[in-house]
Amino acid sequence: MAFPRSTCLLLLLASFLLTPLEGHTFNVMDYGAIGNGRTDDSEAFMKAWSDVCKASASPTFLVPGDRRFLINPVVFEGRCRSKKIKFKVDGTITAPSEPSKWKCINKQCHSWISFKHVDGLVISDCMYSLTNLQALVVARSNNVQLHDLSFKDNPHMHVVFHHCDGVKISHISIDAPEDSPNTDGIHLKETASVIIEHCTIGTGDDCISLVDGSTHIDMRHIKCGPGHGISIGSLGKFGLSETVEYIHVKDAQFTGTTNGVRIKTWQGGRGHARNMIFEKIRSSDSEYPIIIDQFYCDHTECHDKPNAVEIRNISYIDVKGTSKKETAVKIACSDTVPCRDIFIQNINLIYDQSGKQASAYCKNVINGYYHGVVRPNISCLQNDKLP
Repeated sequence: MAFPRSTCLLLLLASFLLTPLEGHTFNVMDYGAIGNGRTDDSEAFMKAWSDVCKASASPTFLVPGDRRFLINPVVFEGRCRSKKIKFKVDGTITAPSEPSKWKCINKQCHSWISFKHVDGLVISDCMYSLTNLQALVVARSNNVQLHDLSFKDNPHMHVVFHHCDGVKISHISIDAPEDSPNTDGIHLKETASVIIEHCTIGTGDDCISLVDGSTHIDMRHIKCGPGHGISIGSLGKFGLSETVEYIHVKDAQFTGTTNGVRIKTWQGGRGHARNMIFEKIRSSDSEYPIIIDQFYCDHTECHDKPNAVEIRNISYIDVKGTSKKETAVKIACSDTVPCRDIFIQNINLIYDQSGKQASAYCKNVINGYYHGVVRPNISCLQNDKLP
């Protein structure tokens, strides 16, 4: 498919205790950068970063204004002396427009701008990218805050965190075409203690995806659409043991998405998806506002297997709105590893805008209960008879 020739990134990545006026400023122009939009300035950026990382008192990496800096995929890596570093972009940063012209570190072209082992980092102002890579990757960095960003039409994942601890993501806007594959908005792996709030995300894939090792994730005030919703997984592909747990989603709006809140696992996998609460979910014309799928498969030939990722202690509270499909709730669990401890309270989902009654599919649930008004009726759940 055709993508716009640019992706504008407004990035702000801040530590909680940053004092912006501290420390020395390292200007990339002092390291040989040209800034004409044609000359590769990657080497100058890396030289400047080397001195920034050696500095001891809250240094600032400066990309000056009124210039256009062409850089290839780069990795800004710590561990740095200072735990408070500001990456300030007043000018414009671009990537080569043709993949054949990319010069990648160690021939790795997985992401355009990456930060690794950098705690307490600030990235501010605007970066203009022309890239077919993951736009921003933060790895093995702790106590990081990302806020007030806008991403437009990146053709792959937009924001990726992996092996991080202590992350706050807020006021992020992500916009990609509905038919663009693999354009996840926010993707977390092996990352713990995360807050994601006040974000508006529209993509051709998951708005937010949580895969192996994601734990203690709190999401609130999320607007998603188009896209595949908020997805736990997929987990357990190729028989792997993978886990996601302690997830809380509150105040999420799904508009025209293929799913609302989804848990997807592969047959033959191991591990668990457990201890999750989804509450105050609003659906407007989503295909499956609620879906658990232990039979996930993304290719044509899929076979039944005895093993499965355990799904346990999942609650859905106050879910309302419309479903694009008649089956608004789908809970498809394994014969050999059934879902356990599923609780649903006060849901009201109708089929499209006509107000027709929706239906539910439910299979292989142990200790499944409902309370309050539950529409559509979910046959595999029992009334808990609470007052």
